[in-house]
Amino acid sequence: QVQLVESGGGLVQAGGSLRLSCAASGRTFSSYVMGWFRQAPGKEREFVAAISRSGTSTYYAQSVKGRFTISRDNAKNTVYLQMNSLKPEDTAVYYCAAGATFSSFSARTNVDYWGQGTQVTVSS
Repeated sequence: QVQLVESGGGLVQAGGSLRLSCAASGRTFSSYVMGWFRQAPGKEREFVAAISRSGTSTYYAQSVKGRFTISRDNAKNTVYLQMNSLKPEDTAVYYCAAGATFSSFSARTNVDYWGQGTQVTVSS
């Protein structure tokens, strides 16, 4: 069982930056693939980024590639999402996620645990 708690969301102007954090409970954090999803009003939850158990491999949705960076600190049981050059279309609730399969993590069905979400609002 893993509990995930996100923080770091807020209101930012277009072009600005935010860093999201996700703190995980339990001693098995390093055994999980971690990632981020987001859900905008009226839209389905979509994949944003994933990171392997060791942190050496990552991949991103095309819409955020080059602007967002995912990282993790297994000693602190925390995963991060650094978001730069934010756009109004990045506005959404961002969810931390944990699962077992790195290569197919972008499919919501492969996520085992979800955080409660943190709101990110980008004003134009």
